[in-house]
Amino acid sequence: MRFRWAALLAVLALALTPQFGSAQGTASGQAKKPVVTLKQNYPNPFNPETWIPFEIGCSDNPSQQYKVSVRVYNLLAQFVAVPVLQGGAGNVAGGQPLENVLLTCGQYTAYWNGNYRNTNNEVASGIYMYVVEVDGLRTVKKMLITK
Repeated sequence: MRFRWAALLAVLALALTPQFGSAQGTASGQAKKPVVTLKQNYPNPFNPETWIPFEIGCSDNPSQQYKVSVRVYNLLAQFVAVPVLQGGAGNVAGGQPLENVLLTCGQYTAYWNGNYRNTNNEVASGIYMYVVEVDGLRTVKKMLITK
């Protein structure tokens, strides 16, 4: 019973994490925060692989680079995997794990094969959360894997 409450609290905590969809106002001399748009993964539900589209938008300097990470968590908020960049962009090769990589403004797609990080073991059926973090701004969505 304790684990169910812990899982519920984890889901609520992730659901209440602020989602940023527009630029923040800044004082003069500071760079503006990017506009982060996280789209729903497809297919959803999926088995065993999925694609996660996201966009980093900017209005001032489209060549500015942002530190980007994409992570997958289970309902207990346990870290599961880091998807890889589909295709490639700029100086970042396709297939590179999306963990603290520098990306410019644009549209990107992350690919996740449904395996636990650094293993060939597939994750169990269930609900998972994917988090895109761009310069500290986190956006969360959920996805469903079925076997």
